[in-house]
Amino acid sequence: MLSVPSLEEVVYTAVLLSWVLFVALVLTRWTYDAMMRRNLEHHVAVYYNRKVIHVLAGGVVAALVPHLFKSYTMIGLMVAALAIGNLLPHLRGRLFYWYQVKENMYEVNFILMWGAIMFVGFLLNDIWLAVVPVMFMSVGDGVTGFVRNALHRRRTKAFVGNLAMMAFCVPYGFAVLGVNGAVAGLLASLVERFEFGPVDDNVIVPATALAVILTLGALSG
Repeated sequence: MLSVPSLEEVVYTAVLLSWVLFVALVLTRWTYDAMMRRNLEHHVAVYYNRKVIHVLAGGVVAALVPHLFKSYTMIGLMVAALAIGNLLPHLRGRLFYWYQVKENMYEVNFILMWGAIMFVGFLLNDIWLAVVPVMFMSVGDGVTGFVRNALHRRRTKAFVGNLAMMAFCVPYGFAVLGVNGAVAGLLASLVERFEFGPVDDNVIVPATALAVILTLGALSG
């Protein structure tokens, strides 16, 4: 699980970290400016960008992890760097305004949960048990946000977003983990509606999905 990384893993990490930084610091700044030119409200553009990062950073990297890494070491270092890099602007009061908001630090929760769930996958020696919940959080919740923002122009928990999330999570979960994955996708899509103070859907969705997958796996095994 934790070992001296290979040269290939170091290179893969550098490439993926560069990609994440490009998405967060370059691409979404460009999309923010483009949306401003089209007279979208600031909070609408920010919310779109947060979901772009969900999918293109969190989702793309998660999908590649099983094919590129045999150890958690470099992933853990990348997660730590990104978490600190997103926390510091909040502490300094100098936000990356095109995707961060002063009201919460949910993007930090996203990074930490992404890393924590991946850690469990490596710990259990089955990375797909982690990739599926992380994809629910990254792509599933990303789709949810795009749909809700397009319809309501604000951060909301309208059920249409949950339906959109189900449309991704249930078939994806089934394709990777069979019935257990589909059930986890369904339940993750439902609990996305709930938040408890600082415990937002970036925590609840992957934690629920992983718990369901592990429970159903234990019952069927």
